[in-house]
Amino acid sequence: MASEFSAAAPSSVEEGAAAPASGVAVASGPPQDPGREAADRRRERRSRWYRRDVKWSPYAFIAPFFLFFAAFGLFPLLYTGWASLHRVELTAPNDMEWIGLRNYTRLLDDEFFWNALQNTFTIGILSTVPQLLMALGIAHLLNYRLRGSMFFRVAALTPYATSVAAATLVFVMLFGRDYGMINWFLSLAGFEHIDWQNGSFTSQLAVSSIVVWRWTGYNALIYLASMQSIPSDLYESAALDGASRWQQFLHVTLPSLRPTILFTVVVSTIGAIQLFGEPLLFNGGGGATGGSEHQFQTLGLYLYEQGWTNLHLGRASAIAWAMFLLLIVIGLVSLAVTRWLRRGEGKA
Repeated sequence: MASEFSAAAPSSVEEGAAAPASGVAVASGPPQDPGREAADRRRERRSRWYRRDVKWSPYAFIAPFFLFFAAFGLFPLLYTGWASLHRVELTAPNDMEWIGLRNYTRLLDDEFFWNALQNTFTIGILSTVPQLLMALGIAHLLNYRLRGSMFFRVAALTPYATSVAAATLVFVMLFGRDYGMINWFLSLAGFEHIDWQNGSFTSQLAVSSIVVWRWTGYNALIYLASMQSIPSDLYESAALDGASRWQQFLHVTLPSLRPTILFTVVVSTIGAIQLFGEPLLFNGGGGATGGSEHQFQTLGLYLYEQGWTNLHLGRASAIAWAMFLLLIVIGLVSLAVTRWLRRGEGKA
């Protein structure tokens, strides 16, 4: 009897243990660890933040540029365009009277505007052409192995780092009528003193020389960087064919520099249209008139004279937009020339 009871006990225990399953639900798996669940939640949260970081971080990095551009570039541009359609004075910028395109039509009959446009064009030619030719020659010399080439590269960039005011004041003394060094050298050669500031062409030549001095080294380094990217195999092949250095420069260097030359021409032209500091300071205390007879008044000076001297904010805004449209035309011309050069290279 004892043996039968002892043998039957486990079965009754198993039945008793299994009985509650019919009345109460019991979890089938092992119990979850609260620490592991928290770790999983943290891991999922980190993954979610990582996905957001990858998606939105690039926009956050470039956001400061667009914010500054909108505040100091886009908004002034739009406000200037709106002001150009009104009669508004700088003393009362909120009192606007709608006049439509009258500010633009007045520019067509304004002799001072056309004089400033002509002066800007002349100074641009006198400064851009010699500047780029000299920069090309300097870059060609620096492209060959020279002793102290790093010194010459830094020296070429020094004028660009010089203040516009400091450079212009030095050139004002150099081109002085009575005690200027330029007239002193001319007197040694037997020439009479030249009144550089009051002459039409001479004043424009003097202003252009300031621009040439400041930007030649900068463009030379741009050309030098482009020259160093030209494969040396082209020069070696030309040398084996008996080409001299001048012939290599004409038939190897210049064709390879066409895109860079076009870029510097466009940038220099835009800079010439926006020329302001050099002619303003060259006039001394004469303000923005560009000389006694407006002989070297550029578009930038004329804009400043209308807006900040005559206080005609609406007319100054129209001049600014005329300059902006002129820059757009230059950009379109450069784009057309670039496509034409690429088409010619493709046919070749």
